[in-house]
Amino acid sequence: MARTNFNDLLEAGVHFGHLKRKWNPNMAPYIFMERNGIHIIDLYKTVAKLEEASSAIKQIVKSGKKVLFVATKKQAKDIVANHVKKVGMPYVTERWPGGMLTNFATIRKAVRKMASIDKMMTTDTYKNLSKRERLQVQRERAKLEKQLGSIADLNRLPSAIFVVDILKEHIAIAEARKLNIPTFAIVDTNSDPQKVDFPIPGNDDASKSIDLIVGIMVKAVEEGLVERKLDRDKKVQEEKEEQEEIAKAKAEAIKKIEEKVDAEVEKPKIITKVKVKSDEEVKSEEKKTGKRPRKTIAKAVKKPTDK
Repeated sequence: MARTNFNDLLEAGVHFGHLKRKWNPNMAPYIFMERNGIHIIDLYKTVAKLEEASSAIKQIVKSGKKVLFVATKKQAKDIVANHVKKVGMPYVTERWPGGMLTNFATIRKAVRKMASIDKMMTTDTYKNLSKRERLQVQRERAKLEKQLGSIADLNRLPSAIFVVDILKEHIAIAEARKLNIPTFAIVDTNSDPQKVDFPIPGNDDASKSIDLIVGIMVKAVEEGLVERKLDRDKKVQEEKEEQEEIAKAKAEAIKKIEEKVDAEVEKPKIITKVKVKSDEEVKSEEKKTGKRPRKTIAKAVKKPTDK
């Protein structure tokens, strides 16, 4: 089932490119025609690339990995933030902090600092600060929240990044390429699609276009999360069934052992019965045989089964 169709893309204005004089020659395979000095993007290729990218991002999320969404453009930041919040993925909609990927350890320190400030604000130490010092702490906290609040849960490097405009976010693309992190991006006619692993040719300036494409990608992320949960539940169920089978096998083995023990107990046992002769019997037998007999006689008899 296709995630989108030609008409949806057409209505959102995804086909509008930039002026002809601003084009990047590497975008030639994705350009359908030129009209009034503006390049028109081939939407059939957009549909194919969008399907390819969404399937790839779904598999990444299904394997339990994170995808970082990057969009600092004015018309894209709110759209991306609203969509991505629903699936709990990290995103950057303010200024891209240089070295966020290549110097990730330093970024994590800043995030930990934000957490330490939150902890400190609940203690008496914060209450004992002067009004000016408390204001400074609050401003620092607000600044960190604005820049890094959306990536506070990103404990390790993302497994992929999605970018709205690769010209504006060229630093993010460069860092991802340096670390061999797969890149997904909306590429307009003035961009170089060869810099991205999964380019999606389309209008990266119109709000409707951005909203449609980002919505499709976020839906793919959601599908990946749902399938991951189903697989995890299935695995838990299989492990539970396996444990039940093991317990059942143990119970049967114990039952067989108990039956075997009970059968052994019920078998008649050989016991020895001792008879003691009287003195008269001993003398009488001694006269007959000429030998002094034993006073006791041991006899083997079967013990009756207990009922």
